[in-house]
Amino acid sequence: MRIELKNIYKSFDKKTNTIENLNLTVEDGEFTALLGPSGCGKTTTMLMIAGIYKPDAGEIRFNGQNVNALEPKDRNIGMVFQSYALYPHMTVLENIAFPLKQKKVPKKERIERAKKAAEMVKLDGLLDRRPGELSGGQQQRVALARAIVKQPKVLLLDEPLSNLDARLKIEMRAEIARIQKELGITTILVTHDQEEAMTLADRIAVMKDGRIIQYDTPAELYKNPKNYFVAQFIGTPPMNFIKGRIADQQLQIAGKSYFLNRSEFDLTEDREVIAGVRPHEIQFDRGGDIRMKGTVELVETVGYAKIVNVKVEEEHFRFFANTATSFLYGSEIEFSFPSASLHLFDARTGASLKREAGKEKELEAIGL
Repeated sequence: MRIELKNIYKSFDKKTNTIENLNLTVEDGEFTALLGPSGCGKTTTMLMIAGIYKPDAGEIRFNGQNVNALEPKDRNIGMVFQSYALYPHMTVLENIAFPLKQKKVPKKERIERAKKAAEMVKLDGLLDRRPGELSGGQQQRVALARAIVKQPKVLLLDEPLSNLDARLKIEMRAEIARIQKELGITTILVTHDQEEAMTLADRIAVMKDGRIIQYDTPAELYKNPKNYFVAQFIGTPPMNFIKGRIADQQLQIAGKSYFLNRSEFDLTEDREVIAGVRPHEIQFDRGGDIRMKGTVELVETVGYAKIVNVKVEEEHFRFFANTATSFLYGSEIEFSFPSASLHLFDARTGASLKREAGKEKELEAIGL
């Protein structure tokens, strides 16, 4: 099922738009995540796709057909909620089969289909138990089986892993990914957890204030965030930032000036900027062309590496170091990173100053 949202608006108080001019296309069989902070409009968007909310303006299309007036029961959608919403008095098998019972599917057929769905989520040995006898992960599997038993064309997942502990989250991420690929079903995940979105989705729509800020693959969001908000939101640990300035086509940060590649960055206008660099790009024992000094504030050991927290002027940097390297609290250290790994954002608008790929020859042609 191909899903299109065209110029969608939604308001609940008729004064401010919860969703404003939202456009989104999810291809048939694609796994898309709606990612953003609380209140950004991601759940509202999903509920409009489900038909629970109606858009005030714009079109929602399934395979090219306008479904704005179509009731939720007629949209052939399966949903998994954050709360699981299982019936406590029913067995696992009865919970899974319940959507088929509502559709008046014959008993023999619905039992067979429910058992098949249970087997797919690895619950076939727990069919006689009730939800209260199951772990959180097992309850999540029941909710997932119930969503897919009616063979929907679209699967909607609303924060499905938020109630699970860290180990179960990893386990269920793998299960959801496996089932989605096996069924080839168009899937939309709502989450505030960027790690969840990055590991599951083919494409991610980063949302803020009812708008999609960037819609891209996980790799592209990580490598080429289009603005400061996306750069802040994507990455674990998050990107490091420091205020600076572009003057005379040079970058001024931490009391030094650097010449940057003009084919990579828009340096034509003097302006205040925010410079960013990913933690894994920072080097403690190798030379990068941008060098800084800072004071060690904290060292975290995470088994395979150390995460060093350093204060640079009024900013805080984090980077990885070998576990064998020692750092003294309060000591001054020097670190570096290659200018090619740098991200620059306009301090006023937040827009990235990175030039698009393929612009180099165009710039050479006009003498820049």
